[in-house]
Amino acid sequence: MTEESTHDGGDEPALETDGGDASEASGSSSDVSDVGDAGSDSVVRRDRFSGGPARSFLSSLEADTRIFEADLEVDRAHVVMLAEQGIIDDNTAGEILTALDTIEVDGHEALPDGEDVHEAIETAVIERIGEDGGKMHTARSRNDEVAACIRYRLREDVLEAIETTLALREALLEVASEHTETVMPGYTHLQPAQPITVAHWACSYEGAVRRDTARLLAAYDRINESPLGGAAFAGTTFDIDRERTAELLGFESVVENSMDASSSRDFLLETVQALSTHATTLSGVAEDLIIFANRGFVSLSDDYSSTSSIMPQKKNPDTLELVRAVAGDAAGSVQGLTTTLKGLPRAYNRDLQRATTHAWETVDAVTEASEVAAGAIATAAWNEETLAAEAGEGFSTATGVADLLAANGLPFRTAHEMVAVAAENGADYDALEAAAEDVLGESLELFVDPSAVEDALDPVESVASRDSQGGPAPDAVADQLESGREALTADETSLEQTAGALEDAHEQLRAEVNEYV
Repeated sequence: MTEESTHDGGDEPALETDGGDASEASGSSSDVSDVGDAGSDSVVRRDRFSGGPARSFLSSLEADTRIFEADLEVDRAHVVMLAEQGIIDDNTAGEILTALDTIEVDGHEALPDGEDVHEAIETAVIERIGEDGGKMHTARSRNDEVAACIRYRLREDVLEAIETTLALREALLEVASEHTETVMPGYTHLQPAQPITVAHWACSYEGAVRRDTARLLAAYDRINESPLGGAAFAGTTFDIDRERTAELLGFESVVENSMDASSSRDFLLETVQALSTHATTLSGVAEDLIIFANRGFVSLSDDYSSTSSIMPQKKNPDTLELVRAVAGDAAGSVQGLTTTLKGLPRAYNRDLQRATTHAWETVDAVTEASEVAAGAIATAAWNEETLAAEAGEGFSTATGVADLLAANGLPFRTAHEMVAVAAENGADYDALEAAAEDVLGESLELFVDPSAVEDALDPVESVASRDSQGGPAPDAVADQLESGREALTADETSLEQTAGALEDAHEQLRAEVNEYV
């Protein structure tokens, strides 16, 4: 492709290849002899530029598998628009569109050699219908063409990534709804801090993933703008209808400035950044579950674990370790893409051939990691007895005792000092009583009822008392579950509508094509 591209799944990432001056908007292609030989003349490169040892270095054809179908759709929309505008006649449009259908059936692997998928498809059209096939490239460049292909395909990938965030949120909310009263230790600095519940922990990550969803939805909005018609970068002399091709391809709007349309890749950077942020959230989830499994708090399903080749007793959280590692890869892609883009002058530069790889690799890896994390959480079994036994470890209810003293008139800082002394001397009621005599010079009973202190020392009662908005008390978590469910439903609806709009556009384009073939 003239810019970047990558193939699906295990295929290599698709790259961008610049059409340069040779691919700027024109009325027809020339130099069509031996079009199937990348080392000879091609529909894009004159003989002088068609050979040499760097041809394979420049080529992105193999990597362009990922945008093969996108390119065909972009070609169809462009040809339909050209015919509607009277720039090419209906018969020629029909021949080109029929050839494109045949090429789609034959598949990417049947394309002739070429510098990129765009040239190879055009070459294949010309091979089928003659030089009139070159009219498909009228009023466009490979620069705006590849930008349109990237956006077209990336939309689908981002919607798939969003779908996995929704599945993860669903899994977290389900765990939370089942464990609103399952107390567990909460940590800061990996040290016992305060008792919470499994529900409170799960809701904390649901909120983070909810924001990840929002970032991806926002990135999608900026992907979903059509650059087609920007040509090389300075527009075209032909009377094209950019709004029409945007409509046929399901884009919400056009990137107005032609130079911006053909050369900008900020939408890629924004998408990779959003994916990297989600990967960081996933890494946190994975790290917590790995630690919890180590401490016997949770048992991961065998489907998300493995064993050792030499130690038969081992059950390792390997999948979550890989989820954790994806965050580093995604962060590296942000840095790599930023570095590629940061020094480019306007307008198009061949460096962009290396840019899209970062997006394809990141969206694939993060989407898979998100799906795995959702499955691991949905199938994990929480050890409620162990969690309850450990909930009070390390005098984790100390803050609750200090709060109780402060609520009964003692300055919080003084209460904090007194409880700290008790923590060093047994961390029970007797230690608190001794600390009161030491710090306050008076009995603890003068400040607070002993039964209230005993309740504050109990992890279950401590959790129940923390009923402020967003707290771990069951009633407070119930509110979080309600808002989480409402937000999830809203995002599911948004995703469904967005995916439906793309499907509607695809069907509309097919109907328009059928008028010519």
